[in-house]
Amino acid sequence: MNLISDEPILRIHAELADILQFGPTPIGERRVINILGGTVAGKLTGKILPGGADWQFIRTDGAAHVEARYTIQADSGAFVLVYSEGIRHGPPEVLARLMTGEAVDPSLYYFRTCMRFETGARELDWMNRIIAIARGTREKNAVKLDVFEVL
Repeated sequence: MNLISDEPILRIHAELADILQFGPTPIGERRVINILGGTVAGKLTGKILPGGADWQFIRTDGAAHVEARYTIQADSGAFVLVYSEGIRHGPPEVLARLMTGEAVDPSLYYFRTCMRFETGARELDWMNRIIAIARGTREKNAVKLDVFEVL
């Protein structure tokens, strides 16, 4: 029995600003990456509105704890709030390459998030009732997510 959908229900491409480095804080090396826009395709099509962000901290073991909030505007005009929390980790040399903006094969590192959605649009109400898991790829100034519904 499959626990997630066989195919992604959404493919997200989020365009990102440069990383804002806050330095060491009590919970780790804090950084914020503002979301500039992007696209959404699949069961929902639309765009990512500017104004969201990914609030990250780098743990003492080198893993990045990611926590993003942003808004999708569907082609219909409806709005969807997205909350995504997860982790990205890998060998130190691979993570160092990612930090320089180099294109790195996503099979060389682990990048997964748990996603929840909130909307008032009746036609998108199904999104209020699911949990999704995303498999991510980090690019120089973008993140690509393949989003799968937990069944």
